[in-house]
Amino acid sequence: MEIKELGEFGLIDRLTKDLEKKNESTKYGVGDDCAVLSYPDTEVLVTTDMLMEGVHFDLTYIDLKHLGYKSAMVNISDIFAMNGTPRQITISLAISKRFKVEDIELFYEGVRLACEKWNVDIVGGDTTSSYTGLAISITCIGEARKEDIVYRNGAHDTDLICVSGDLGAAYMGLQLLEREKSVYYSQVEDLQKKMKEASAAGDSAKLSTLNSQLSTLSQPDFSGKEYLLQRQLQTEARGDIIRKLREVGIHPTAMMDISDGLSSELMHICKQSGVGCRIFEKNLPIDYQTAVMAEEMNMNVTTCALNGGEDYELVFTVPIGDHEKIEQLEDVHLIGHITEQKFGHILVSRDNHEFELKAQGWNPL
Repeated sequence: MEIKELGEFGLIDRLTKDLEKKNESTKYGVGDDCAVLSYPDTEVLVTTDMLMEGVHFDLTYIDLKHLGYKSAMVNISDIFAMNGTPRQITISLAISKRFKVEDIELFYEGVRLACEKWNVDIVGGDTTSSYTGLAISITCIGEARKEDIVYRNGAHDTDLICVSGDLGAAYMGLQLLEREKSVYYSQVEDLQKKMKEASAAGDSAKLSTLNSQLSTLSQPDFSGKEYLLQRQLQTEARGDIIRKLREVGIHPTAMMDISDGLSSELMHICKQSGVGCRIFEKNLPIDYQTAVMAEEMNMNVTTCALNGGEDYELVFTVPIGDHEKIEQLEDVHLIGHITEQKFGHILVSRDNHEFELKAQGWNPL
């Protein structure tokens, strides 16, 4: 169905007609000029992200349902990174004419799956037209008690540096997809060139054969690399780690989610906290598939883990007294410690050489 058949409000009604409120703070959601939210006893957390086609995502290899899921999760992740609880979300889309109603429904299906996982209410948004592809802007609203909020500027000398999950897999998934996309289009270009030559020569038999080859180009074999694709295409916010920290009574002194790469996020924490850091290469958590893929592509796996980005794991610091508690937590890894600022930002290699840690992660500008 063409979107113009429904119009803006008809499309919104279709996408949001059966939304149910899950949070007491949601007094009124979709259907008026504004959503109405109530947070009488807590601090309100607000984050927003814009995702642009051709910059942040490529519809050659991510479908709209996964894109919707990922778009919501990256915002939900920001709320968890402040030690908060996500409650509401708004979605704004700029849509080009190549998209149909059913395409946008798939996108919303992905958003709703992400919201249902963390009990987040969809309370509004906007739609408009686009001449340059799909643009997505999502705002997530959360809450936290004033004393529970964790900022980037609270790290202190001797604090332990921890990360959740593993690093570099999302980046290697992206490299894999980009490689296969390049191979595919190279094959298409080669066949089209041969078809043009066959057409000019009037060789209808060869043209028919080439056309058949074009329509049956084989799909890439991703067996053994499923985890890398999952990490790139199905982003997960680590609310489970926040829950575990609360259960054992750990309150991080500083925290961020790893969207632009561990090195960049850790440098943000150090700069805003006025401290240095010392991390150990041997302690960086790296999945086996990540290591194998990096070797296959002749890339340094440590560089991928430090600078790859899109892991959406949590990097956080805790007082040294929480060492035993941290060691007991599943899927949390101690990778180093905070130092005085004068000692700089150091990566200690596997052979005990020291290197200056540099922020080389994703820069959107």
